[in-house]
Amino acid sequence: METTANRADPGGPLTTFGALSTGNKLKLLVGAAALAGVIAAAAMWARTPDFRVLFSNLSDRDGGAVVAALSQMNVPYRFSEAGGVIMVPSNVVHDARLRLASQGLPRGGTVGFELMESQKFGVTQFQERLNYQRGLEGELARSIMALSAVAAARVHLALPAGNGFFREQQKPSASVLVSLHAGRMLDRAQIAGIVHLVSSSVADMSPKQVSVIDQSGALLSSQAEAGQHNGLDPNQLQYLRNVEQGYMARIVEIVEPIVGRGNVKAQVTADMDFTLSESTAEQYRPNQGGEPAAIRSQQVNEASGGAAGGPAQGVPGALSNQPPVPPSAPVNGPQPALAQAQGAGAPGAANAAGTAGAGGAPPPVRREATTNFEVDKTVRVTRSATGNIKRIAAAVVVNHRRSVDDEGKATLTPLEPKEVEQIQALVRDAIGFNKERGDALNVVNAPFSAEEAPRPEPIPLWKDPDVLGMAKSVGSQVGLVLLGLLAIFGVIKPALKSSPASARRPAAAVAGGDVPLPSPGQALGAPSQADAVLKLARENPVTVANVVRTWVNG
Repeated sequence: METTANRADPGGPLTTFGALSTGNKLKLLVGAAALAGVIAAAAMWARTPDFRVLFSNLSDRDGGAVVAALSQMNVPYRFSEAGGVIMVPSNVVHDARLRLASQGLPRGGTVGFELMESQKFGVTQFQERLNYQRGLEGELARSIMALSAVAAARVHLALPAGNGFFREQQKPSASVLVSLHAGRMLDRAQIAGIVHLVSSSVADMSPKQVSVIDQSGALLSSQAEAGQHNGLDPNQLQYLRNVEQGYMARIVEIVEPIVGRGNVKAQVTADMDFTLSESTAEQYRPNQGGEPAAIRSQQVNEASGGAAGGPAQGVPGALSNQPPVPPSAPVNGPQPALAQAQGAGAPGAANAAGTAGAGGAPPPVRREATTNFEVDKTVRVTRSATGNIKRIAAAVVVNHRRSVDDEGKATLTPLEPKEVEQIQALVRDAIGFNKERGDALNVVNAPFSAEEAPRPEPIPLWKDPDVLGMAKSVGSQVGLVLLGLLAIFGVIKPALKSSPASARRPAAAVAGGDVPLPSPGQALGAPSQADAVLKLARENPVTVANVVRTWVNG
């Protein structure tokens, strides 16, 4: 029986495919095509690179230059017209940015000082000034666009022509137009920074000559000037805020260990003086009193009046013709005698002189004394430091004490007056309270509101961007697998099961077995016969199937 069965087996897969019916052939071909498509899609999915954003918000000019450069570098790219986004594979993003930056791309739609590198020979002075102005405007615009809130910026400079023959030179001015990102805004400090950036980049330009407007036409520079607190500039305002925040941090840091974290709130207002004053004083002390005075110089002149004028006196002779002896006595000393001054001489002449001196008036004496004293001088220069604290006002609120009973119920109880006084004393020492300068301090014990801030509603899973992205990635892969399984088990396998190749075995070969099979109209008899048929079906199911198929075909 085995030899007969082997003769009846089909010759190969082509014979099996040829034995199929037309419907099964179509099903098999459709299933094979679907399976091939799934395999090709999976291969393409695996080979497709992950594209990431290279540049966004590019102008048409910069976008074209970047695309041309990427084509030369053989880098695949994708370009989205809605928003000017260029995407490249994730593994070459950083390399492409560095290589494009070496070529000066993207330029951002503004031209800087690189315009001066392409100067042509024979340009006029006016063209040189114009190119320099354009380059300076472009560099300032690039610097302003470096701010996170600024999407685009344009700078217009009005630079008057310098002329040494004009007595009064016209000052330069500038206008800045900034386009902000959606939902962004510039604070006063940033506006003041833009103004000072432009004014410091142009010679002889005052910050008052710079105007800053936004894309809606609102003047921002005037808001920055009007926002100055009591004439303070942004740096002084920032310093004032730092001082106030420092005092608040001191208060919270010293009170929280007593009342617990989050149970104290503090606000401090500081009045500071930023006036810069300088004074110079010269003081002269008198040289009178009991203090000794220092003598710088002294001069004494003394002269006798006899030689100055009047009639000649004395006995004519040699004695009266001699010059007078110079005085040797001090300024305030007694007048020496005339006889001692003249010395010894002739007896006759001496008596005559003595008689004449005794008989007439003493000669007048002229004395002059000049004394110069040192004058005391004190020069004092005083400069008062800026940022002096004139007054401090502090307000502190302390929460009630929270206690939990055995049942877990929380209760709030106010602090004792003694505890409030202790907290007030600590705060007073922490901020350096000075009553003479008018400082104020108020500590209040009150219960805090227990209302909780509204919590944001959780985002559903089907709206979460991360979940959606992961679902798309996983779903595409799972879908390809399911399509492949459906093509195999839903189309190809059923078509192969319905193959009639085994139906060509002759029924006589099947009937020649050891166990006789009943005829189509004959019922099974004894149980032994039924058991023998079941045993044959288990051992040789192909033979039984051929017999049954032969019965069905008549």
